[in-house]
Parts: sequence; C-alpha cells; structure tokens
Amino acid sequence: EVHLVESGGGEVQAGGSMRLSCTASKNVFDDYDMGWYRQVPGNECEFVVSISGEGDTYYADAVKGRFTISQDIAKNTVYLQMNNLKPEDTARYYCAHDILGRSDYASCNHWGQGTQVTVSS
Repeated sequence: EVHLVESGGGEVQAGGSMRLSCTASKNVFDDYDMGWYRQVPGNECEFVVSISGEGDTYYADAVKGRFTISQDIAKNTVYLQMNNLKPEDTARYYCAHDILGRSDYASCNHWGQGTQVTVSS
C-alpha cells in the first residue's frame, strides 16, 4: 500500500501563486505516473496534471501555461507550481500515485483527503 503525504494548499487571491507537493511512501514511477486530480462538490473528479518516471508531462487544457509539475524521483516526490490562479481553480486537489491515463472519475476520495485550494476574486 502506498501512503501519500501532501502539503500546500490554502487561500490565495486571483492572479496569485501556490505550490503543492506530494511524497509517496515508495517509488511508484516504475508502474505509474504521479500527479493531481481536483474536485468541486457536485462535479466530477477531473484530471489536472501528471508526470511519468521519464519526465513526460500531461496537462489539462484548463491549466496549460499556468501550472507546472516537476519531480524528485529520489524522494518519490512531485511538486505542482500553480501560477496565475483563477477562481475556477478553486477545488480540493488530490495527489494521485497510480495514474495510468487521464480519465475523469466520479470521486477522488480513493486518493485520501486531498488539500483545499481556494482562489478568491
């Protein structure tokens, strides 16, 4: 079983920046990508970004050019730098350690509690 430790999140004004990080209890990059999903109550759990062990990155169209994912494989850690945040980025963000594709889900709950990101206008 993989345990994830997330940090970051909180509230920021529109146009501001925020950084999330996520550390897995063991290396998962041999089998999966890591990244983030996000969910707003009443909406689907939507794909945001992922990175492979080789450093290949995938971004949802809504965050391209504003969000940047990076990794420290030796630390089993991924980072998400979020710039030019918009109110529509407000959601609970979930670090995902077992990404195989970029499908959306009904719920993000299987990845733990997540962290709240609130962008005020």
